[in-house]
Amino acid sequence: MFFKRPVPLHTKIIIALVLGAIFGVIFSIDTYKLKIITRTSEGESKSIVERWDKAEFILPNSKKEFTSEDQTKIIKFFKDLPKSEKGSAILIFYKKSPSENFSQTQVIKFENIVEIQKVKTIATEIKPIGTIFVRLLSFLAIPLVIASLVVGSASLGDIKKVGRIGGKTLGLYVITTSIAITVGLISANLIKPGEKISSDIRDRIASEYQADVSEKIQQELGVDIVDFLVNIVPTNPINAMANGNMLQIVFFAVIFGITLTMIDKNKSDQVLRFLDGVSETMIKMVDLVMKIAPYGVFALISATVAEFGFGILKTLLWYVATVLIGLSFHLFGVYSLGVKFLGKMNLLKFFKGMRDAQIIAFSTSSSAATLPVNFECTERNLGVPKQITSFVLPLGATINMDGTALYQGVAAVFIAQVYGFNLDITQQLTIVLTATLASIGTAPVPGVGIIMLVMILKAIHVPAEGIALILGVDRILDMYRTVVNITGDAMVAVAVSKSEGLMKNGLKV
Repeated sequence: MFFKRPVPLHTKIIIALVLGAIFGVIFSIDTYKLKIITRTSEGESKSIVERWDKAEFILPNSKKEFTSEDQTKIIKFFKDLPKSEKGSAILIFYKKSPSENFSQTQVIKFENIVEIQKVKTIATEIKPIGTIFVRLLSFLAIPLVIASLVVGSASLGDIKKVGRIGGKTLGLYVITTSIAITVGLISANLIKPGEKISSDIRDRIASEYQADVSEKIQQELGVDIVDFLVNIVPTNPINAMANGNMLQIVFFAVIFGITLTMIDKNKSDQVLRFLDGVSETMIKMVDLVMKIAPYGVFALISATVAEFGFGILKTLLWYVATVLIGLSFHLFGVYSLGVKFLGKMNLLKFFKGMRDAQIIAFSTSSSAATLPVNFECTERNLGVPKQITSFVLPLGATINMDGTALYQGVAAVFIAQVYGFNLDITQQLTIVLTATLASIGTAPVPGVGIIMLVMILKAIHVPAEGIALILGVDRILDMYRTVVNITGDAMVAVAVSKSEGLMKNGLKV
């Protein structure tokens, strides 16, 4: 019978991903419709306005006009108004209603506005299901890292061995990050996506995302390697766990695990047995959470497609294609070489073993949320022992961002090309150095990729306002970037494990 054999989890997730994208297209957000929430004597009132021809905000000392294409601009304009002006702002919509012999203009006026929103669809309303799935994975990451890393580092025993593994890991991360940026630069210089964008399209996109740009440019991102090294040592390990500071958590767990080997064995064995039990429990919890993965993936993808759509991809087709080509080359070219020659592993086994983690990374766009699944795939399917994965993967989720680094290389050259700047070899080497240091020496704050890009653009004297050109497609490309990021972590884990002679049998191809 067709359904006699159970459908594998990864197949279910892929089906959910495809169906979610289709669902999101069918129930996409109408870009010509707005929900206006106003305050009345009876409470809040909600109204829907659609298919307007013109809109204008009337303020005490000015007014601002918008066209029918400016749904996002209207929302952002009101959101960015000072609190003192929001209460007095008046929003007027003008709609032409054609009749038999003449056209009559309908005027819709709103006062005491509380909020302006896009009108949600069923595709965006189910997003909380996906959010719950991501949160379930995220809350497993830190206890899993602590328990696994303490047990793993205790099994290594020798601090020199830990130092050797750490040196190999950091070395490979720096090398692959530098290669990724170089691949991005080469791709952008060969394809020249920025030269294929007209000035009209440039000005239209820049105007659309100008409000977001101002906020990003104002955020400063400091890169200080000395401070980075100092901040690895936590002053309060409990605070590090509460804030999800993965580098400090790794430092504490490694020191704790090594120190356990220096005390009475009867006492240390009790602690290790407990933490080993915690680790196994967390892994079992990952298995349970993954049972709802198809539903979470469906909700996340449908909401993303419904909200962002694919319209912007047509405008920035050459830029998107350049990033995807570069990411694919790095994923299937550079990593394949690392797996084959450093890890001595069959490529089919590697990519087949990583598919669950890659699909979750694509759906969530979060290396941290994917970490528990990456642990499971790398240990169970690839045969990398816990003492290696528990050190390499959390470190990679924090400092190894090959996909992000590659995209920054493409984006920097793309923006420079759009504005007519010719980057010489010195400026392109500056991009490599700045992006490599930034990927290692910056805190893992939300939106760090865009903020890092602002810093790179400033370093090569290209207008930072140019990031407005790529903000529209950043969320979609971030999905593929995360796949590259977590696959790079696994590749390094395989390579380090092989060099230490610790590989076990994993998934059979």
